Amino acid sequence: MEDTNLAQAVEAANASSFYDTNIKFLLADKQILARILKYAISEFKDMATEEIMSSIGEDVEIGTRPLDAGLSNLGRVSTSNTEDTIPGEGKIFFDIRFSAYHKEEKMKFLINLEAQRSSDPGKLGYHLENRIIFYLARMISAQKQTEFYHSEYDNLKKVRSIWLCLDNSADGDSIEEIRLDRNTVFGSRKTPYDVDLMRGIIINVRNGKYIKESQNVLISMLEKLLSEMSVEEKKRILTEEYGMIMTTELEGRMQTMCNWSEAIWEQGIEKGIGKERINAIERMIQAGATKEQILSFGYTEKEFAEVENILYTNV
Repeated sequence: MEDTNLAQAVEAANASSFYDTNIKFLLADKQILARILKYAISEFKDMATEEIMSSIGEDVEIGTRPLDAGLSNLGRVSTSNTEDTIPGEGKIFFDIRFSAYHKEEKMKFLINLEAQRSSDPGKLGYHLENRIIFYLARMISAQKQTEFYHSEYDNLKKVRSIWLCLDNSADGDSIEEIRLDRNTVFGSRKTPYDVDLMRGIIINVRNGKYIKESQNVLISMLEKLLSEMSVEEKKRILTEEYGMIMTTELEGRMQTMCNWSEAIWEQGIEKGIGKERINAIERMIQAGATKEQILSFGYTEKEFAEVENILYTNV
């Protein structure tokens, strides 16, 4: 088998790696990115996946791009330059960031992809929609002195922030958009100028063993990619159903995802929770059951807290 970029990453990953790191590297493969662009961003929907792959720049960055003022301009940077120096500002990083060039529209897109283990305001401490707007605003403002200079605001590039939310219930598969709009609230004036510079896309995927296949192609692919099924079954599905080339890197990353599920079991067992109880609590959490509902089935608060902590480590 050809030792391509996709194949090397999957085999290279080991079982002790954290879930969020592995999912970033898995999603950052151009075969995956191209399909996300095709089915989540309207401008790319009519392009062939191979064409989209070739349009993605070589500037794909994973978890190394600071978000705060003056530091999020697109371009590869060294680790030593990623710290924010503005007093009182914390360091914030994009999960995955890259550019893509649409040949027909002759437009460069700046794209950010985030994998979110939880979208529950109660767990996050904020509403995810507000965070998405903040990311979009930073991607716009950071273009000054990189994509445009002085007052050349018409040279702003379109930005798209895509969020994969992984904690949805059995009927929660959906895709939502947050975007700028222009409405005339008084008078009849109409301006044809397109203000669609920034758009947030939320892809709600479900996580569980007993969910039905989604009617959305992208969500169906992502749910299989991130599921607990065996690597061999994933390879077969991604190859036969979605036309992917099974590289060493992609295989290795999928193997790591399977190892993560085993790690959840092992951590739970170390804390005195059996596999069956771990699985049951995990399924109920991901199906949207409340803590009270789960405890009513005989599970303890300690078991609930331990499984929840494992599931949402590094949210």
